[in-house]
Amino acid sequence: MPEPTGVIHDIGYQRYTGPRLGRRAVFGALYLHGLRTAFGLGRSAKAKIFPWLVVGIVTAVAAALTAIRAQIGEAVMTYAQFADNMSWLVIFFVAVAAPELVSRDLRSGVLPLYFSRPLPRADYPLAKLLALATALWLLLGGPQLVMFLGAAFSTGDGMGGVADELLDLLPSLLYAGLWATVFASVGLLIASLTGKRAFAAGGIVAVFLMTTPIVGTLSVMPSRTVNELAFLASPSTLVGGVGSWALGDLLVTEDQQGVPVGGFGPVYAVVAVLLVAGCVALLLRRYRKVAAR
Repeated sequence: MPEPTGVIHDIGYQRYTGPRLGRRAVFGALYLHGLRTAFGLGRSAKAKIFPWLVVGIVTAVAAALTAIRAQIGEAVMTYAQFADNMSWLVIFFVAVAAPELVSRDLRSGVLPLYFSRPLPRADYPLAKLLALATALWLLLGGPQLVMFLGAAFSTGDGMGGVADELLDLLPSLLYAGLWATVFASVGLLIASLTGKRAFAAGGIVAVFLMTTPIVGTLSVMPSRTVNELAFLASPSTLVGGVGSWALGDLLVTEDQQGVPVGGFGPVYAVVAVLLVAGCVALLLRRYRKVAAR
């Protein structure tokens, strides 16, 4: 009896001969996809409603402030104060965007597909974190740029006035970056703990809003030291404390007082750095565990 023989059929498949882009391209693709997801781009019309509603609100506020300044000849709100006053909108933006970035992948079980490629385990959460931080920075920095352009065209001091406005804008953009980094770090860490978007969104809002009463309680204690350190208890007031210390007149004016940190400004800065570092470390640890399952 003859031995069975195998037959290889050529059905037309060809080997890939193009460039193999590697880790950097994968990271960039994750980052770009995350940034688009934060604003609902490439998604259904329903997914675009809330993020673009928030974008519309902050842009309309910036345009209104610019128009008022052009009429009365003085700024109603500084660039840095704009970031502070829009922080409540940033909280809700994070609560919607962060679960879209990570909770959906956890729920659908697609992470093994991501990690089957030449993608280090740390790159996935870092790309998502960078995408969310960039989205938040654009959310605050874009309207600040609108305010700057309005002020630059309406100033009566020529190029000197434009230069003064630019010197006010640049530190405020860095301050917006601080808001974005802290809020993205905390929000994405919370969202990574569950695959259910509703639970993730509720947890994010709870962490940011429910810490405010703690600040209020500590700030009325009889000890002045406790009063000045009370604002460390909430991410929002923590960032505001760093701004009050670092930006000075750009944030604290006659019409709006900053967070009263006293001589503890450097403490607020160190705690903000530790908070971001801690959230990133826990986020990386979370995805090492997810990948090991």
